[in-house]
Amino acid sequence: MSELETKEQLLREELRKAPSLIVAYSGGVDSAYLAYAAHEVLGERMLAVTALSASYSSRDRHEAEGIVARFKFPHEFIETDELSDPNYLANNPDRCYFCKDAMFARLDELAARRGFAAIAYGVNVDDQGDWRPGQRAAQKHRVLTPLLDAGLTKADIRELARRADLPVWDRPASACLSSRLAYGLEVTPERLAVVEKGEEALRALGFRQMRVRHHDQMVRIEISPEELPRALTPEMARQFVEIFKGLGFKFVTLDLEGYRTGSLNTHLLKIAQ
Repeated sequence: MSELETKEQLLREELRKAPSLIVAYSGGVDSAYLAYAAHEVLGERMLAVTALSASYSSRDRHEAEGIVARFKFPHEFIETDELSDPNYLANNPDRCYFCKDAMFARLDELAARRGFAAIAYGVNVDDQGDWRPGQRAAQKHRVLTPLLDAGLTKADIRELARRADLPVWDRPASACLSSRLAYGLEVTPERLAVVEKGEEALRALGFRQMRVRHHDQMVRIEISPEELPRALTPEMARQFVEIFKGLGFKFVTLDLEGYRTGSLNTHLLKIAQ
């Protein structure tokens, strides 16, 4: 048995420990594979639940619904209202804690009402190296971490998702829209909508891995290093300016370091070190 197959077996053993399970399901590769595996092990004794809010893009919702339709695991949406919490709106570095705390509180209520034994989410081994205050909320609510407990890395999960024929197996990482706003810049529905429109416009230009980083009057566009050469042309610069000034930005910039996850957290990690 290969190392990956051993980890997969450990995952299934972890899932079998729960008589029934709610999976926090965003539709990304981690939560999608966790929901798939939980359904394989627990059948109708699992329920995937997606939290809807202004920070969850319509594109993510569409892809999440597509996987549910294809693999037919039990699924529901719930509404969350983190934008009513001043602590979340303030957009300090611990913003994610308040979002996850609100979501897990709703899932706790759902589990109690419907008789589910536990809640799980898709944190993995590689998530331990970044600033992720949402993990503190998960610990507070005693949320299970089957992928992490099985020792699965992001690469492992992508490979297992590929073998399971999950269409998101190679999908670029995707965090919530609020993660695009510079810390200290208030989270508003209008700013989230601008980010979503900007990223859709970049996709329409053919870019696959990118981020629109909102710095109030300035936008900082991150494009993956592999795609960056195509962005570094006068014609593309003209299109970027047209798109983002049309969305209300005064200054349009392209980050020459390219896309990287957690770029807004870099200075936080340096301080922590």
